[in-house]
Amino acid sequence: MIVDCHSHIWSARSCLGQAERFLCLGAAGDRPAQPEHHLAAAPPAQTSFVLGFVSRHLQAEIPNQFISNYVTGHAHRLVSFAGVDPTDRDAADQVRRLREGQGFAGFTVSPACQAVHPCDTRLMRLYEIAQEVGMPVYFLHGVALPSEAHLEYGQPVLLDEVARAFPRLRLVIAHLGHPWVEQTLALLAKHERVYADVAGLAGRPWLAYRSLALAYECGVIEKLLFASDFPNHTVKSAVEAIYNLNKITLDSVLPAVPREYLRGIVERNSLELLGLEAAEPERAVEVRVPVAQARTFEKA
Repeated sequence: MIVDCHSHIWSARSCLGQAERFLCLGAAGDRPAQPEHHLAAAPPAQTSFVLGFVSRHLQAEIPNQFISNYVTGHAHRLVSFAGVDPTDRDAADQVRRLREGQGFAGFTVSPACQAVHPCDTRLMRLYEIAQEVGMPVYFLHGVALPSEAHLEYGQPVLLDEVARAFPRLRLVIAHLGHPWVEQTLALLAKHERVYADVAGLAGRPWLAYRSLALAYECGVIEKLLFASDFPNHTVKSAVEAIYNLNKITLDSVLPAVPREYLRGIVERNSLELLGLEAAEPERAVEVRVPVAQARTFEKA
């Protein structure tokens, strides 16, 4: 089973406003991100998460209704996460409506792009509701942020207080919290219900190798969730990038990440980890990618 835990769609690039260069959204270049392109790029994943995004600070909004309409038509293979901006006066009411009235599985926030500290009182209220109703919260970050974003609010270590205050809340840190990967790994090791996705690693072989090798050495690689990062990549290309990770170690002294752990990332049942119900999937399609021989770690 392959669950793609990070993808975005929009009807037009104008939705992105000043977040047009936010690479988490696949905003670099002119990649199409309409629903039909998303569907074509989804195989061989049986389930794909479609993540929303709202930032009043950047005048950006991918309408939640647009996401809902798309996901509702493909409920057997798609899971929706709404975009919520904590600066909205009715943000708390929005979260309840999104869960109870529109069936969103969880919601996303982006403290850096929304210019809000992760422990701001407005956000803490949203976490309280999310824990109460069982909604995972995604923290959207990325390799490149718009110049108007507040970089300091993207530091994963700031989420330690959140995880302590809400121990039953499931948190997902997108893009492994890059550029603070080590902070993210420390949070994964410390908190049972904090996870990270691997969006953004495909196409960056050194970043991918370094991040996953560190996760393996730190004993938290099993808390990493597979992610295509569509429209930056398709599911197939992201799977290939993970399975070919160890090519960088050939003819070097670098140790490889054992293949079974790479396969674990690709085939992880992220729905179960995040406390979400699985829809009846379509027939699975297996992808096999040849991988060169490489040295492996001896894990302590």
